[in-house]
Amino acid sequence: MDAIDLKLITLLQKNARMPLKELANRVYLSSPATAARLEKLEKSGYIEGYHLRVDLKGAGFPVVAFISLDLSPEQKPTFYPAIQQNPNVMECYCITGRFSQLLKVAFPSTEALDIFINELQQYGHTQTQIAFSNPKSASDIGLQDIFERDGLIKRNGQRS
Repeated sequence: MDAIDLKLITLLQKNARMPLKELANRVYLSSPATAARLEKLEKSGYIEGYHLRVDLKGAGFPVVAFISLDLSPEQKPTFYPAIQQNPNVMECYCITGRFSQLLKVAFPSTEALDIFINELQQYGHTQTQIAFSNPKSASDIGLQDIFERDGLIKRNGQRS
């Protein structure tokens, strides 16, 4: 990955619908060269997909919560399929610490969240935090800034 690849990723994180021609102009390459770089980034796994971000509140799901779950390893074969099929579960992480799972969920009401938590407790003890706001979205990581800050790529595009 070089500075041009980082710039492409940064641009697409800000607007995944940016036309190829505009991307090419912004990185000073031809459209075919830009398309080839994007294909390479996709095949190498740097770009997993292009996603639409939904305004949860506007879509009728104003209650976003993080649920920690103490799940025993033998329950994973039944737990994972259950949460993968639940459309309210946005993300699930296997984590370290007191709890083994961390879920991000969205619901239309605290009552609906409460019903889900009660169902979830068949797998183990839970602890829930309801989010009041989201001052920093998890939609992107500043790869270009991190690489430049850490001296992996300089501002002029040269590798250190």
